[in-house]
Amino acid sequence: MDFDALFTESLDALKREGNYRIFAELERRAGAFPRAISHDAQAPDDVTVWCSNDYLGMGQHPTVIQAMVDTAHACGCGAGGTRNISGNTHQHAMLEAELADLHGKDSALLFTSGYVSNWAALSTLGSKLPDAVILSDEKNHASMIEGIRHSKADKVIWRHNDPEDLDRKLAALPVNATKIVAFESVYSMDGDICPMDEIVEVAERHGAMTYLDEVHAVGMYGARGGGISEERGLQDRITLIEGTLGKAFGVVGGYVTGSAALCDFIRSFASGFIFTTALPPACAAAACTSIRHLKESGAERARQKEQVRKLRARLDAQGIPHLPNDSHIIPVMIKDPVKCRQLADILMQDFGIYVQPINYPTVPKGTERLRFTPGPLHTDEDIEYLVQALATLWKRCALAHAVA
Repeated sequence: MDFDALFTESLDALKREGNYRIFAELERRAGAFPRAISHDAQAPDDVTVWCSNDYLGMGQHPTVIQAMVDTAHACGCGAGGTRNISGNTHQHAMLEAELADLHGKDSALLFTSGYVSNWAALSTLGSKLPDAVILSDEKNHASMIEGIRHSKADKVIWRHNDPEDLDRKLAALPVNATKIVAFESVYSMDGDICPMDEIVEVAERHGAMTYLDEVHAVGMYGARGGGISEERGLQDRITLIEGTLGKAFGVVGGYVTGSAALCDFIRSFASGFIFTTALPPACAAAACTSIRHLKESGAERARQKEQVRKLRARLDAQGIPHLPNDSHIIPVMIKDPVKCRQLADILMQDFGIYVQPINYPTVPKGTERLRFTPGPLHTDEDIEYLVQALATLWKRCALAHAVA
């Protein structure tokens, strides 16, 4: 059998639909973020990154870089294996303590990524708790969906950000069911924020465990960067808070926080933890430094919010359609996969602006978009240049403007 022909056939179908993904070859420049060097022959050598999840530029922060360098010199590069064999370093223990403190929990457990922490935690809870039923918001991330699927637990989908629908579906479950309500704080593609107070109240009324994904909120919201749950004073009422070290904290890794018994339960039963090589100590030290900095400093968050406000105002002034939300994520709607790819290419090649098109399956067909994430290191001049470039393309491509 010609396996390559089968692969190529599927890839060709993706290309015809406009959903084939092309990665830009970029080289981040320490100290110059959001600038990057492009290795695309059709684009300028220097580009401005507008879609990074390093939301606050902490991956470029001098103290974070220095922590990684110092620890690599002191400890070497890798962790040496899984933590239960040879990888449980002092840096891992320190980082877990810092994360537990960030979320006001007794304990925390590290994973190699936010995807793995969701997959491992949800699959373990769903498979090991008796008569488990996981109630999942319909727009939950792929990592949560995969964890629920892998658990083989009963699953109930509730309407996005709809506490009343959640209430009805919890009420319909058997009395003996172990109920787990899984949801996110900030949804990464639309940028909308959940009605957390109402969701928690509904879950508590039915005796359900709450599983909250804060990956797009940690570092960004709350007085110390603990996320939406900290900002709204709900940390102590949520059973498990999951997050990432690879977005606002600027490094790599994922984690869960909760009671000591909960984290020990996941540590003891989750294959995604037990059989995975641990994070390098240098990465753990850098993440710890980033978290400590953002616990004390609100300057990055304040500046980031201001730049988001400015970009939204300028887009509105030009009639560029973007989804309204209360978060830091600005989705500019294109609603066509081919046009979305073309616009991204023109922005890169003609203007030195890098933004990745967001197409199916990341978002539903017909909702394709360019997703902008202004940060504290984007200047007012960067914002104006971006808006003028978009305005030029809207005219050139005869795209619809937002209705005033």
